[in-house]
Amino acid sequence: MKLNILGKNIEVTEGLRNAIDKKLSRLDKFFEEDMEAFVTLNVEKARQIIEVSINFNGVLLRSEEANEDMYVAIDIVSDKLERQIRKHKTKIERKYHTNVPLKYKNIPQYEYRDEELRNPEIVKTKKFAIKPMSPEEAVLQMELLGHDFFVYSNDESGEVNVVYKRKDGNYGLIEPEF
Repeated sequence: MKLNILGKNIEVTEGLRNAIDKKLSRLDKFFEEDMEAFVTLNVEKARQIIEVSINFNGVLLRSEEANEDMYVAIDIVSDKLERQIRKHKTKIERKYHTNVPLKYKNIPQYEYRDEELRNPEIVKTKKFAIKPMSPEEAVLQMELLGHDFFVYSNDESGEVNVVYKRKDGNYGLIEPEF
């Protein structure tokens, strides 16, 4: 796999290059040699961020990780990518009904039908009672459920609001505006 490594607010040292090459070389067993991966390293205050994108056969695999230590972030992002690849590969093997181990070079490129792109379907509907509560209570409820967002009725305004977990670990609040 060919790696294109870019550093933003960080100098890409030989040690970082070697660590990225070593960790991402585990993914070589899934791809042909001419596969290309784009790696971006970024530093924001105390956060070390790595983003890896791999585009093949019309499928984009992308993973991003932020940590205090860049080497730990590299380990985590490579594990995430491997899980994504295995999941995608399993879906493809089921589609082609084969028990033969597949490499991505053997799989034809997926062609989208116009109906797939234009007519998305709602495949599941959930109904639940919206309870009046404060935003702080909604965050606690969301954490207890292990969800990324939570819909509730604001006990002060009576409006339907949404709290959500942000990538930086903080929370966001969506309020309607009329």
